[in-house]
Amino acid sequence: MRAVRDPVPLLQALIRCRSVTPADDGAMAVLETALAALGFTCARLRFGEVENLFARRGTGSPHLCFAGHTDVVPAGDAAQWLADPFSGEIRDGLVMGRGATDMKGGIAAWIAAIASLPPDLPGTLSLLITGDEEGPALDGTVKVLDWMAAHGHTPDMCVVGEPTGKAVLGDTIKIGRRGSLNAMIVVHGVQGHSAYPQRADNPVHRLIRVLGRLTAAPLDAGSQWFEPSTLQVTSIDVGNAATNVIPASAMARLNIRFNDLHSSASLAARIRDALEQEGARHELEVNCSGESFLTQPGSFVEVLARATREATGVEPTLDTGGGTSDARFITHFCPVAELGAVGTTMHKVNEATPVEELHRLRDLYARVIHSLQHMESVS
Repeated sequence: MRAVRDPVPLLQALIRCRSVTPADDGAMAVLETALAALGFTCARLRFGEVENLFARRGTGSPHLCFAGHTDVVPAGDAAQWLADPFSGEIRDGLVMGRGATDMKGGIAAWIAAIASLPPDLPGTLSLLITGDEEGPALDGTVKVLDWMAAHGHTPDMCVVGEPTGKAVLGDTIKIGRRGSLNAMIVVHGVQGHSAYPQRADNPVHRLIRVLGRLTAAPLDAGSQWFEPSTLQVTSIDVGNAATNVIPASAMARLNIRFNDLHSSASLAARIRDALEQEGARHELEVNCSGESFLTQPGSFVEVLARATREATGVEPTLDTGGGTSDARFITHFCPVAELGAVGTTMHKVNEATPVEELHRLRDLYARVIHSLQHMESVS
């Protein structure tokens, strides 16, 4: 148990697992060994080609869950790294490697924090670790949560160990996330010679007018906890190799990051309305990877913020910015918030986390666990 109290060796062992999504390469086995030594009962859950892990210790209330992922994005050109991206090498006080901050470092720090606390903490501790966060997120947290609910493991609250720090450890706690919607619009026209436009119907012009309607005004000015929603045109494609041909169709892709003033259904209706105003034949495909959500500040968030302040001396900002995370799935089961390392190097070449910061993250998590496990009620 003593060896687990230092998160550095555990992080190094995890980095050495080349778990580029959806590969596992032994990462779950590393965690299972560490958690079993701390008295956790572990269940390896494979859905599709994705390895997941659920570990639990205790039976009482409150039930605090930690959620994280061992899968990582590709390292890219290894020659651009100062060290092998899957070596976990320590250089100039930094643990280097893919996943050092996002988010194998957070997992290692949480487990080390548990090891540093008395084993007779009240309530229940569990970990939900997936190998499908950086990928499609279809065979990971979503399915593990359903399995947990079916087997009586639904937690009272959950901390997700994503790297939330913007400048210093503890400066940000994420209590929600914007939703993300992707749309593909195809507008159909009539192909023809560009010298005789009266004999054709140019879908590019129609598509441009549709996009103009959608981008003419901001979606909103933001809400109490969220910044303004944004609609971005990410691609316009005609696939026309000729300079004198009016094409038969034109395609555009949109990405909308939306706050709690919208839903994917209301935004899809907005796009359909713009298309109907144009009156063109069209196709519309909409996919939402997650609705916006908010964990309203209550006892859970307040205790989490106080523990962060006491451990770091920093007043945390409650935030909902950034992209999506698996918290968008957990929010349907219990209050959830995200707290983790400083994320300035995540997904970059030479991703790294300072050894000293990793130890401070362990101490922060230890304070968080102790404080949350002694809560009388969760809201």
